[in-house]
Amino acid sequence: MSNDPEGKRLPIKLDSTSNGEFVPIGLDETNRRANRLAHDWAGENAKRRGVDRRAFMVSACGAASTLLAFNAANAAARRTGGFFEIDQVAALDGEVAVEQLAGREFVFDVQGHYVGLNGIGAKRLGDAQQFVKDIFMDSDTDMMVLSFIPSRREREWLTIQEADETRRIIDAMEGTRRVLIHGRANANQDGDMEGMQELAEKWRVSAWKCYTQWGPDGKGFFLSDDIGLQFIERARDLGVKNICIHKGLPFDRRSYEHSLASDIGVVAKMYPDVNFLVYHSGFIAGQPEGPYNPRRGEGVDELIRSVVDNGIARNSNVYAELGSTWRFAIRNPDTAAHVIGKLVKYIGDKNVLYGSDCIWYGSPQDQIQAFRTFQISEALQEKYGYSKITDQLRAQIFGLNAAKPYGIKVDEVLLRAQRDEIGRRKVEYREDPDPHFLTFGPKNRRDFLTNRKLRGGTPI
Repeated sequence: MSNDPEGKRLPIKLDSTSNGEFVPIGLDETNRRANRLAHDWAGENAKRRGVDRRAFMVSACGAASTLLAFNAANAAARRTGGFFEIDQVAALDGEVAVEQLAGREFVFDVQGHYVGLNGIGAKRLGDAQQFVKDIFMDSDTDMMVLSFIPSRREREWLTIQEADETRRIIDAMEGTRRVLIHGRANANQDGDMEGMQELAEKWRVSAWKCYTQWGPDGKGFFLSDDIGLQFIERARDLGVKNICIHKGLPFDRRSYEHSLASDIGVVAKMYPDVNFLVYHSGFIAGQPEGPYNPRRGEGVDELIRSVVDNGIARNSNVYAELGSTWRFAIRNPDTAAHVIGKLVKYIGDKNVLYGSDCIWYGSPQDQIQAFRTFQISEALQEKYGYSKITDQLRAQIFGLNAAKPYGIKVDEVLLRAQRDEIGRRKVEYREDPDPHFLTFGPKNRRDFLTNRKLRGGTPI
């Protein structure tokens, strides 16, 4: 194995990495203790299984052992609102570990990123073949939507041409629409509105991606103001009625109001034929999420308030996406339980969408394994009316829910994927896997500022 031969990296990653849209936040003492415990248990359990650390780490037992260590650290800190539902024996019994961690769901990641040659770390991230390995070989991802980040047009980290090239690489491998692409359409940036027709007709984008808090002069917009309404009307005219909006993860205090999801319910009521996919679900990194509070005015609660106050029914045209939100919430099972619990309760069990925000966080397999085993405590279920996370609910969030707005026929995709080149390669690769367990996004404030400067300096 060429990656981490000594087994020093954990298969489930708790670290400070961000997606470049918010300043990295360091781990707390409970997280650090969880990592230390996971490393200690990995060494002990590897010896008990009679394998070296690296072999243990890449096995299902390694992932199970890590999640069990996280459970122990959280329990000691009285973070009991959620937990990873794994039998203790899974740390040593490979069959049990595989049964509990190897899912059979259709995994459709609706927020992925591929950084082109303008991006940092281009030697690794700018390689489409490396992207295929990280996303499709080293994780259970079946499909992904390639999205965009805010930047000045001349400093785009992923151009539409590069996004389409990646899609074509996978198509050339006999893939069946394994990668879809967004069209970046920030209504307040010169050229974006005019370019929407070419994106729809030439590049066949599946949705629009916009950042309401971003603008070339630092000022954002609301979907419900004149600029936003013109954008929605244009999207409807072009027949691409999926609008993905970054909400939450505010860049800074400037234009902060435009990062809030206050306008979502307003436009969802005005345009019932348009799907509004709310990226990050309004989540704000560093703010704990508790039970729904309509007076809070921020975070996931503001998305829910906007939807409820405007009479938007559950499971209608507002979708809550989990990119970076789930990855950050893994740190604290109380926050994770409230985020998933109230989104399912108020937005709908058929309208919560899995997204990883990878490749910033490396391969998304750790996020998949964490969600595949996460459970909300019975105490929170009873107190707040949260749903138990059943296998069916997981399957819906992992991919079935996103199939509706994106028009995916899941049975056909899975059938063809069994026979395509990626599917065949994955079967062979899994006999001797070599994941790197690395993350690529900024890990501290200096990295974050460098990241921002490279894309032309987000004006905040």
